[in-house]
Amino acid sequence: MAPVQPRAKKTPRTWDSLNQSLPPWILDYLQTSGFEQPTPVQKSTLDLFRGNKDVVVEAVTGSGKTLAYLIPVVEKLLRGDEAAKRHHVQGIIIAPTRELAQQIYNVCVSLIKFHPQSAEQLQHDRDEKRTITSEPVVYPQLLVGGTTKAAEDLSAFLRLSPNLLIGTPGRLAELLASPYVKAPASTFEVLVMDEADRLLDLGFSQELNRILGYLPKQRRTGLFSASLSDAVERLVTVGLLYPHRITVRVRNLKDGGEIQERKTPMSLQMSYLITPASQKIPALCQILEKLNPRPARSIVFFSTCFAVKYFAKVLHGVLPEGFSIVSLHGKLEPQVREKNFERFVNSTSPSILLTTDIAARGLDIPQVDLVVQHDPPTDTKVFIHRCGRAGRAGRRGLAVVLLQPGREEGYLQLLEVRQTPCTPLERPEIVLSEEKAKEISTKVRKQAITDREVYQLAQRAFVSWARSYIEHQASSIFRISDLDWVDLAHGYGLVELPKMPEIKGKNIDRSLGLGIDVEAIPFKDKLREEKRLEELEKWKKEKAARVASQQENGERAGQKRKTNEAWSEKQDAEELKVARREKKRKRKEAERASKMTEREREEHMKLEDMIELVRKQNEEKARQEAEERRKERVLGGDGKTFGAFGKGGGSGGGVMTKKKMVVGEEDSDEEEFGGFDD
Repeated sequence: MAPVQPRAKKTPRTWDSLNQSLPPWILDYLQTSGFEQPTPVQKSTLDLFRGNKDVVVEAVTGSGKTLAYLIPVVEKLLRGDEAAKRHHVQGIIIAPTRELAQQIYNVCVSLIKFHPQSAEQLQHDRDEKRTITSEPVVYPQLLVGGTTKAAEDLSAFLRLSPNLLIGTPGRLAELLASPYVKAPASTFEVLVMDEADRLLDLGFSQELNRILGYLPKQRRTGLFSASLSDAVERLVTVGLLYPHRITVRVRNLKDGGEIQERKTPMSLQMSYLITPASQKIPALCQILEKLNPRPARSIVFFSTCFAVKYFAKVLHGVLPEGFSIVSLHGKLEPQVREKNFERFVNSTSPSILLTTDIAARGLDIPQVDLVVQHDPPTDTKVFIHRCGRAGRAGRRGLAVVLLQPGREEGYLQLLEVRQTPCTPLERPEIVLSEEKAKEISTKVRKQAITDREVYQLAQRAFVSWARSYIEHQASSIFRISDLDWVDLAHGYGLVELPKMPEIKGKNIDRSLGLGIDVEAIPFKDKLREEKRLEELEKWKKEKAARVASQQENGERAGQKRKTNEAWSEKQDAEELKVARREKKRKRKEAERASKMTEREREEHMKLEDMIELVRKQNEEKARQEAEERRKERVLGGDGKTFGAFGKGGGSGGGVMTKKKMVVGEEDSDEEEFGGFDD
């Protein structure tokens, strides 16, 4: 038998191994920035995109896509023999959010600072007209809405004559509409769309079509994303010419040597923690306190803007000492959003960013060690992107999702089907107790009792969370009817439960047994409190006048008769209301289905099949466990019958118990939907 030849050692990836060598100044930047070797997506993309090929790149989050397109873009703009003409655009990079556009701009500036001629131009006074050089340079301009007006951006463009535009679709489309901005085929080189699926999810299709209409067809185009949808495929067909597809995935060996595909980097540990809603904040506190080393930057995701705003206000006195809190959500003013983002990115002490899905995509925030999902995302695709804020560029990271016990545990099986497996959180060890949960809930509640603004914010946050829970795509896993409303209220530190149709008819004490007079809760702001008391007094007088008028006109007697109407009539009215609600739900589903493409329908059906499979598995497991418990009750250790069957017809009781269990499972499969009164 011939001797086995040893396998040749795989050649490590290096910047020198690229098909075309990089300019010395780019190598200096990479070495200074600590990028010792290219990532797989950078190696694959640089060889093609630098070689005048259109590319469609799908790669896991945190894989280094930004440099994969910035280096080719900058090289293309510097390739010519002379500088671009005044007011001629050579390259455009589109991003879905202001924060991502700002980040790309910052990376671009840090890169071209190593190019001597471009670095010299960057030092030019932006309030003065820039002189066009004879040699080619890269001069970028950031274009995002909110921070500046469109007229100001146009004025800056005319004054500085940038040849690379980086921005969001709306502002880019506005600028390109100006007759002073030129992008002819003779000078325009390259277009890049980053996070393309997010661009379409946010409804930028019209703006993207406008931008493509202003640009020449003869150009190089790169489309980058962590996932490709059917809508993105249509964009590829319209905007790219014979593109080369690059897909970079992560694989690892499971137990038994089976190859498993992952959609997140290997340096990222994804875990879950099953905990009641009232103990989610105590669990977060323990993770932050016990994690060793202490996380430099942490991100906590909530489902709504109001939830972020509320918890950012009340968690200061609850979280472990030494952590600063920064909030980021869509309802903040653009200047505040930018300021808060910069504050978090540049923080030197341990910081926690409380945010919504606005920070889930594309942002490369350095040194993020921990991601905690207080609320699982409404769209299951966003789960990967949330987790991907940690464990970037080879740095180790931990991502934890907090799930309520019961039906929500089925979410783990859905994630496994989507090639996003999570493991139980074992380190750090989290020990939860009702006493600690009550202590934290009391601390939060005290803030609401002393300031009506906190009380009102808590009510809004809770209602907005309930709305987002109803709209969850995996509706058979996240069911509003299965929630423990009292436990949720304690988790939010509520003084009382708000009035909601979802708790109407349930035997729930809205005051939570606290006996707090909410009308007596004052505003800390004395002027607001004075105004509130005046309006309250006015309202009481108007109410008294209405009651007196009703007594005079005999309306009160009519109302009394109405309240004493037959129970059957009330029941009919309630059934009619439920039927209307169900009809409205079906109409909305039909409208949504009519707007879907064929591929989107297939994906939707696949998702529904996955959810149905998970539900059936859970039902079968519950049935088997119930059957085992019944057998244990029926049979003792010596094999005799005892306990479960009473004297005289006890066996019938056993059958009825089983029947009740099965009926309960059937009932639990019915969809329930509720709305909120304005």
